Amino acid sequence: MPRTLLIDGDIIAYRYSSSVEHEVEWGDDVWSLWGDAKEAAGLVKQYLAHLVDMTAADDFVFCFTDKENFRKDVAPTYKMNRKATRKPVCYKRLREWVENTYDSYCYPRLEGDDVMGILATSDLIAGEKVIVSEDKDMQTIPCLLWRQGEMTEITEEFADYYHLYQTLVGDTTDGYPGLKGIGDKRATALLENGATWETVVKAYEKAGETEEDALVQARLARILRASDYNFETKEPILWSPKA
Repeated sequence: MPRTLLIDGDIIAYRYSSSVEHEVEWGDDVWSLWGDAKEAAGLVKQYLAHLVDMTAADDFVFCFTDKENFRKDVAPTYKMNRKATRKPVCYKRLREWVENTYDSYCYPRLEGDDVMGILATSDLIAGEKVIVSEDKDMQTIPCLLWRQGEMTEITEEFADYYHLYQTLVGDTTDGYPGLKGIGDKRATALLENGATWETVVKAYEKAGETEEDALVQARLARILRASDYNFETKEPILWSPKA
């Protein structure tokens, strides 16, 4: 069975465009930044050779984030904390090079994480799929996950658990707060007594919030699987708790 890597293109483009960015002081308090996109491309090639060797992969594809994001319809403040963050000077050029050089996927209004989740849980790519990402959120997808130099099998049971966990603790990097005052230990303790939607709702209500508040956080935390995507209309299916 062929093994295909589903690589988080956003992380790779950012990592290697950052690594070749340099500051130059011209004197008289004048500074500039420059980056060598060819050097960055060479680093990507080295990374891919090492990655394929480490994972015994037969093929790989890159997954990228679209300019539009459906989660902003769920909560307009989603990732607003990143709005002022500057990307490295050759990020755009490096992404273009990757997309022109290798097989790449980018779906309308979806993040790269969603694209990886959909490809990992569908038959769009034959054989065994492995998600390659340092993002801990990918543990919400039932898949093989290559992260921090290790291969882990994420079961559907754990993926569902981790989605509820993320709904409670939130993700400040992505700009959704979860439930105020709930950290790792508290969330883990709550879900140990019952990893169910009802447990999450009770925690929100106890804190003076509503089930609708919890649902907004759950939809922001949900990395799409194939079952969360309408392939005909090319639109996400917003997550809802099972009846």
